[in-house]
Amino acid sequence: MAEGGHNFVAEYAPLLGAALLFVLIFRRMGLGATLGYLVAGAVVGPQMLGLVGDAQDKMVVAEFGIALLLFLVGLELSPARLWRMKRDIFGFGLVQVVLCGLAITAVVMFGAGFSLAAALALGLPLALSSTAQVLPMLQSAGRLRTPFGERAFSTLLFQDVSIVPLITIIAVMSRNPADSAGPPGWLLALYTLGAVTGLVLAGRYILRPLFRLIGNWGEREMFVFAGLFTVVASAALMQSLGLSTALGAFVAGVMLADSPYRHELEADIEPFRSILLGLFFLSVGMLLDLGAIAQRPVFVFAMAMALIATKTAVITGLAMAFRMPWRSALALGLLLSQGGEFAFVLFAQAQNALLIAPEAVSVFSAVVTLSMATTPFLMMFTSRVRAEETTASGERDAPVPDGASALIVGYGRFGQTVGQMLNAQGISVTLIDTDIEMIDVAGQFGAKVYYGDGTRLDLLRQAGGAEAQLILFCMDGDKVSPELVEAVHESFPQAAIFIRTYDRRALLKLKGSAASGVVREVLESAIVMARRAMEAVGVDLEEIDRTEDLYRRRDHERLRVQHEAGSLLAAREVIVGNPELDWRAEHERRAPDQPAPDGKSGRGGDGGGE
Repeated sequence: MAEGGHNFVAEYAPLLGAALLFVLIFRRMGLGATLGYLVAGAVVGPQMLGLVGDAQDKMVVAEFGIALLLFLVGLELSPARLWRMKRDIFGFGLVQVVLCGLAITAVVMFGAGFSLAAALALGLPLALSSTAQVLPMLQSAGRLRTPFGERAFSTLLFQDVSIVPLITIIAVMSRNPADSAGPPGWLLALYTLGAVTGLVLAGRYILRPLFRLIGNWGEREMFVFAGLFTVVASAALMQSLGLSTALGAFVAGVMLADSPYRHELEADIEPFRSILLGLFFLSVGMLLDLGAIAQRPVFVFAMAMALIATKTAVITGLAMAFRMPWRSALALGLLLSQGGEFAFVLFAQAQNALLIAPEAVSVFSAVVTLSMATTPFLMMFTSRVRAEETTASGERDAPVPDGASALIVGYGRFGQTVGQMLNAQGISVTLIDTDIEMIDVAGQFGAKVYYGDGTRLDLLRQAGGAEAQLILFCMDGDKVSPELVEAVHESFPQAAIFIRTYDRRALLKLKGSAASGVVREVLESAIVMARRAMEAVGVDLEEIDRTEDLYRRRDHERLRVQHEAGSLLAAREVIVGNPELDWRAEHERRAPDQPAPDGKSGRGGDGGGE
């Protein structure tokens, strides 16, 4: 045990240290984290510094990161989103994968002299682009929610899903005797159909009640365990039937995509996915045969350029056929011109199927790596050519109204009123709450409420905080601290933040924060009751308005003094007593050039004295 512990520390310390160093460098250069992991693995691997052990041992664990990635891809495929983007996903995405796959297969077969089976095993994976590289580029440019970004995301989404049939194609072509000893194709198809049906039923009648139970208990750690169990169990079921573990993880995500627990699962699983996927790329870098690459540098460079040119031409032409302007079509072609991370997975599958040699895996892995390295430079050098012109109407590519324009955290009676009024103005809303019974009741009225702790930045990000125009904290109990407000504002600076507080004490804690508005609920409800009470005893409406205006002015002044003094006991002299005397005193204190009150009630203010 001691020796094993020593080996673990001795191997993973330099591995993680190199990953940290190179990822930071490559991020700084705008080349993305994936390339940093690959280079780090190659540097500390057995062919260079030799600071770590066998890469195959780490690959076994790291491949779980691919399963988690496919699980998260499945969670994105809610029926509503699939239906809205069906043309881009199943039209453009499907045609792109087929055309690019066949074109690159032809390049590999005729340009490098591979057999048809080997060319397919190499060409089809190269049709896939790098989701891990492209999505951060779109997000940083602020184009993810534009029509251009939607088409790029739809294409990447179909590419991620297509890994499942591509793995199946490789399995069908396999020359490995172990694979040929498996069940016949028709029986494998029945196994797949039965397993998928079983997973869907398990998700509906076992997993959803399980997550509901965990949500009632409020055990976040159990959510993490349950999410990981879902992925592992689904993958294990598929593996036991001789099917793809990736398919199992993907189906597990799809069957929970429309559940109230989607955002909580995404937030909980994402750190594990990031770590294990990074370890996967490190292992790929360690497995690169640098000697084989050094023997054929011209071939690697030429094949990388051929890959980029082929994909750019095919995607650009296809996008124009789908009626995209040529500048946007060229931008999309360049953006998706590189090979992707799933190529490494499929190359390994093809090697195990005895379709390609290990040397070919190393050479074409280098081709993928080089193509990924060129993407940021290609986008930079062609920026002037790709600059979008205004359309005939004078409008540019603008964000599409998808996702949450508003995030409402807390869907009790207060949040329900806020949400319904925003919906009445056509503002799309994403609702988050931790009350399972409230989520169930809201579902009966047609409202979609997601389970989760909305004070967590990672969950807000998964729920669409980066695109939200409004973030409204409507929970009771004054759970929003000034530190949370600052953190939310720093993470999502584009969103206006509104907060529900209970009383004056809670309001004073948030004075000076980045909140756009703070609503003190007892103030507004108390003012409404006081107005109705005065109406009941015959007070004139104008006097009622004047009294409310006086109270609000005094309350504003009192809050200001209390905030400066840091004490609730400050400014007791401005508390409203006799309204007539107070009104005269207000006139006497007013500067000669300051206008007198206009008698309006002022209702509709935020009650926070802001």
